[in-house]
Amino acid sequence: MVQNGQITIHDIARRTGLSKGTVDRVLHDRGGVSRKSKEKVMAAIQELGYEPNVYASLLAKKEKPLIAVLIPKHEPDSFWELAASGIDKSAESIGAIGVDTLHFEYDQYDLDSFRTTCAKLLDANPSGVVIAPMFQEATEGLTQELHKRDIPYVFIDSKPETDGCLAYFGMPLYKSGYLCGDLLTGGQPVQNVLIVRIRRDRYQQSDPTINRRAGFMDYMLEHSPDCVLSNVFIDPNEPDKIEGTLSAWFEDHPQVRHIVMFNSRIHLIVPWLESHPDPKRRVVGFDNLKANMEALQRGIVTSLIAQRPDEQVRLAIEALTEFILFRKLPARKDNYMHMDILTRYNAEYY
Repeated sequence: MVQNGQITIHDIARRTGLSKGTVDRVLHDRGGVSRKSKEKVMAAIQELGYEPNVYASLLAKKEKPLIAVLIPKHEPDSFWELAASGIDKSAESIGAIGVDTLHFEYDQYDLDSFRTTCAKLLDANPSGVVIAPMFQEATEGLTQELHKRDIPYVFIDSKPETDGCLAYFGMPLYKSGYLCGDLLTGGQPVQNVLIVRIRRDRYQQSDPTINRRAGFMDYMLEHSPDCVLSNVFIDPNEPDKIEGTLSAWFEDHPQVRHIVMFNSRIHLIVPWLESHPDPKRRVVGFDNLKANMEALQRGIVTSLIAQRPDEQVRLAIEALTEFILFRKLPARKDNYMHMDILTRYNAEYY
C-alpha cells in the first residue's frame, strides 16, 4: 500500500513481484534484467505515477554536469561584481544536487581576450553556458560552436540578434532606454542633451548599450524632435582625464543641463558634476553600484534605473540546471527583469 502519496521502489517491487534490486537496475538502466521484467517495472511506474529521485542519481555519478558562466573581469563595487555574486549564490544550491559551476572572465575592452576566454570555456566541455556578451561577431562564433556541440546557452544583461539561445534574463534594453528619456526630460521638450559614453575596444565591436541607446533616441525623436544630442567619450582606464574632457566640452556648450549615461558608470563623471554645481541640471544613469547610490543620495545624480544582476545570473543558472537535468524549457524565452527607478528619496530602502 502506498504511504502518504509517496511512491517508492518497494511499492513497485510489490506491484510487480520482483526484487527491489531488479527494480533499481531497471530505474537506473544498469542492465542485467530480462525484457519481461523490465516491461513489468515500466508498467508499474506508469500505473503508480512513480517519479525517480533524480538528485540521488546525480550524486551517484562520477561526472557532474558543469555550467560555465562567461562574464567580464570586474573590480570591487562594479556591476559585474554584483553579477558574480549571483554565481556564488547558485553554486551552493545546485552543488547540493550534483551540478558544478565555473566562471570564465574576459577583458570587456579586448576582443582577443574574449576569444581566448571562449576557447578555454569550450575546452572545459560544459553542459550549459551563461553568456554575458560584449562582442557581437565573436559571440556568434561561440554560440555557433555551442550549437554544434548541442550545448544549451543563456544570455544575461544583453541579448545579441540570435535565435538559438535557451533564454534571456535581463532588462528589456530598448524599453529601458525609452524610460531613461522620460526620466531625463520629465516628459517635456528639451533643447540639448549630452550622452556620455565609454570608449571601448579598438575594433569598435563591443557596444552593449546599443539597444538601450536606440530606445532613448526614439523617445527623444518622438517627444523632443528638435533636441540636439551630443556624444562625449571617456576612458574609464584614464579617470584623471575625464574632468578635463568634460570641462573642455562644457566650455563650448554651457547651456546643456541634461546628461545621461547608458552603462553602470555614471559615478565616473560625479567629480566633475560636484565641482561644477548647477541646481537646474538633470543627470540619469543606470544600476545601483555603491558609488552611483552615494551620488544619488547627495543629489548629484537625479535618478538611476536599477536592476538585479545577481538575480539575472541566478535565474539563468537555475534555468540551465532544470533543462540539463529534466529537459524542462523555461516558461518564456525572454525573461525581462524589472526596471527599478531610484531617486534620492527611496534609495536608502533599495
